[in-house]
Amino acid sequence: MQQEVLKTVYLKDYQPTPFVITHVDLHFDLYEEKTDVRSKMQVKLRQKDFVGSPLVLTGENLKLISVKIDGKLVDSSQYSLTEENLILNEVPEDFILEIHNEIKPHENTSLEGLYKSNGNYYSQCEAEGFRKITFFYDRPDVMATYTTTIEADKSQYPVLLSNGNRKASGDSSNGRHWCVWEDPFKKPSYLFALVAGDLQVNRDSFITCTGRSINLEIYTRSEDADKCDFAMQSLKNAMKWDEEVYGLECDLDHYMIVAVSDFNMGAMENKGLNIFNTSAVLASPSSATDRIYERIESVVGHEYFHNWTGNRVTCRDWFQLCLKEGLTVFRDQEFSSSLGSKEVNRIKMVSELRLRQFPEDAGTMAHPVRPDSFASIDNFYTATVYEKGAEICRMLFVVLGREGFRKGIDLYFARHDGQAVTIEDFIASLSDANSVDLQEYLDWYYQAGTPEVKAHGAYNADLRTYTLTLKQSCKPTPGQSIKKALPIPNLMGLLDQQGHDMPLQLSGEENISESQKLIVLRKNEEEWTFTNVKQKPIPSLFRQFSAPINLSFDYSDEELIFLLAKDNDNFNRWNAAGILFEKTIIGLSDSYVEGKSLVAPEMIANALKSVYMDESLDRSFRALLLNVTSLAEISQKMQDISVEGLYQGRKFMLESVARTMEDCALDLFHKNQDLGPYEFNIEAVGRRDLKNRSLFLLRHANGEKAKSLILSQLQNATNMTDEYAALSLLTDIDCAEREDALDAFYQKWKNNDLVLNAWISAQMIPMEKDYAYEKAQELLKHPAFNALNPNKVWALVGGFCLNFVQFHHASGRGYQFVASQMISLDRTNPQVAARFARAFSDWQRMDKGRQQLMQGELHRILAEKNLSKNTREVVSKALG
Repeated sequence: MQQEVLKTVYLKDYQPTPFVITHVDLHFDLYEEKTDVRSKMQVKLRQKDFVGSPLVLTGENLKLISVKIDGKLVDSSQYSLTEENLILNEVPEDFILEIHNEIKPHENTSLEGLYKSNGNYYSQCEAEGFRKITFFYDRPDVMATYTTTIEADKSQYPVLLSNGNRKASGDSSNGRHWCVWEDPFKKPSYLFALVAGDLQVNRDSFITCTGRSINLEIYTRSEDADKCDFAMQSLKNAMKWDEEVYGLECDLDHYMIVAVSDFNMGAMENKGLNIFNTSAVLASPSSATDRIYERIESVVGHEYFHNWTGNRVTCRDWFQLCLKEGLTVFRDQEFSSSLGSKEVNRIKMVSELRLRQFPEDAGTMAHPVRPDSFASIDNFYTATVYEKGAEICRMLFVVLGREGFRKGIDLYFARHDGQAVTIEDFIASLSDANSVDLQEYLDWYYQAGTPEVKAHGAYNADLRTYTLTLKQSCKPTPGQSIKKALPIPNLMGLLDQQGHDMPLQLSGEENISESQKLIVLRKNEEEWTFTNVKQKPIPSLFRQFSAPINLSFDYSDEELIFLLAKDNDNFNRWNAAGILFEKTIIGLSDSYVEGKSLVAPEMIANALKSVYMDESLDRSFRALLLNVTSLAEISQKMQDISVEGLYQGRKFMLESVARTMEDCALDLFHKNQDLGPYEFNIEAVGRRDLKNRSLFLLRHANGEKAKSLILSQLQNATNMTDEYAALSLLTDIDCAEREDALDAFYQKWKNNDLVLNAWISAQMIPMEKDYAYEKAQELLKHPAFNALNPNKVWALVGGFCLNFVQFHHASGRGYQFVASQMISLDRTNPQVAARFARAFSDWQRMDKGRQQLMQGELHRILAEKNLSKNTREVVSKALG
């Protein structure tokens, strides 16, 4: 069967709708076998130019019962119905449209639209899920106010929720009840939300800067009600931060969060009724790690900040997705940094960017931050849109400064509150508020790929000048063979031989001397000359990662060790360690492939040991220094990747460093034990980070010797951070105790789905032998796994994709396993299935044998009958 041609939507074809919808009354009657949906819309012609235009509404998997215009039934001969649209050809210029349709949420496994999970009803309408509820202009530039009435069985669904403020409720006949919600703010359909079920509520309140009291509610299943305190406090912290930093106050009387285990995303910012994946809400010291606490804080902040950057001001079209997501990610990053270590948080952000987004830019699925076309918008919820979008906002923040950026954001809201806008509107607000021209930064949104910046420095001892030359380039990406020069901010310093920042004065400047300086590379090549430089400096470039680029500078190992030990910018200290790891591992990999002896990097190991023992440094920062670069990240810098060579090179490097640091690691492991009850703060998190990184080093110095420490921590841990750290390390050791420990952990936590997801992921870690592959096959049939639950799919299939050696096994079995899971998933949840295709996007950099195997599996997926447009689009792009 030949697949239908994908229908592509283009940014250049954007047109406003002929009609606007100003208000929507929705009525839901929830029954077990169906849901009756009645919508009543106030529809008006947008402008006279559109007189005579048909009204074309979108709907998917809906059973149409009736259509009325101004109270009169419309005969079926007066409208046409296709698989995707309800078309009314002759309609008045101003009228009331009523539509009655049926849906079946209990059969909806896509988790889009209205669906059932564990007996409760939930909705997910971003990006195009509202069309699975009723016929509508399901696009972000159609903004209306909503009144929603929900009626359901009272005993089964005592909680009935929707957007806005609760206006009325009561009982109806036959044991049913109803509730009316009114949202006074205009919103697009993707922000609509409905929840009905047997849920327990946790209540609190927040007093705003103007003295208003906001009711805060978090709804969960009763068994999870004791795990919401941290999410509630994070919400209050976010509300306070947004008032203090941006002057933005919560605009509703109620703010609600609902936690659901079956959810495709981390969370959704529906106006006043955020629906969250349980993994981003529930936490207790016994069942959640420090990383989970950090994620909850970030995601809760992110969705709350969307109330303004996304809801009050939204996207004109889905091509502008980066407008709301990039800006809001930047805001949630700044929020998290304000509550923890700013430098540690920045390092984690960049590490995530390099691990997830840089490969997108380098592969067959590279796309601009604002794409110019798509077949399914669901496929563009990517690291490029989110994380790279945030980096563009951060560059603008660096260029304008905190005060200038705030002025721009203030003008953005003043101009566009209640509107659906574009990134051009955003840049114009920042520009106009600061009387500067920032239009050049729009190219960052238009152009795909990660810029490569080559730097060269030349010191003239006679003239006491230092000349820095920067050259930028960008490799061709799909659809963009020719690249423009981008504005690239470089926050830099020059270090003297003692590691102090030297005064910086550019040639031609008068009386300007700074310890660090912001210069912007705008051309393909530029140079800057610094005067009064009294000794040959070592440059510290792109501090705080001031632009999302790949930097190439011919540092010697000695200079990198100097930066690691002395740089005043901790990001660049961490980055120097990463470069040392990368250079060494690639060299060891080459030696392994060539059959040469591998030489231990003693100088580097001793340098790392010195910094690791420095008590003046943040403990979490010291732990991050020994977070050895992953195989996936290193492979991005290589062509014709040797999987075995990289693995053996990294293993040798890690074991060599660990043996050098064994004594100090053992000392720090004992010194940083928890002294009391679990606390989530900078000091306590840092202590656990350093202790568990030390245990990691001990395991790689001598696994058998460290095993007793690991087993002891696993058995005696008083928090999940320590328990899971020990389990992960033990799972990576081929020993008799491994299976007993995994079974004991399962028996202990078998009633906690979120912890079991971590248990599944741990078994995907080992790269040696066939363990992870064989476990993946077993776990597909295990009671802990459920193919309809996205969290479990990500734990198993996603965890396996992250196992570089097993996914890229020379036999091709890893590719076959993931492809088979994609085919199966596509039948129930195309959105999740499509995301795994990204694991194949680096096939062009593998050896010829693996290239053929990866391509073969992608072609096998494409050959499937009735493949969703989600998966078909991503797989087609992965093939290039």
